[in-house]
Amino acid sequence: MPRRCHPDPEIEVAVAYAEAHGWRIKVGKARSHAWGMMMCPNNDASCRCGEFCITSIWSTPRNPVAHARQLRRVVDNCTSPLPDTD
Repeated sequence: MPRRCHPDPEIEVAVAYAEAHGWRIKVGKARSHAWGMMMCPNNDASCRCGEFCITSIWSTPRNPVAHARQLRRVVDNCTSPLPDTD
């Protein structure tokens, strides 16, 4: 079953970017402040102590463009990217 889309288009693009890089998206409950969570596919001990392995996706951030940029930066700065499947 496909996940529901984020209401903000900039954040939805960032979430799709994370999914394309192997990150799992877990959509939260309707009553929480966070729309969902982004989880690193390489959640291991060497991955910056797990500090950035789980990131909240806010439902209504004050600045949606900055939040989308932050989500993309978390994906790009992952210390253990997925291995190539070539």
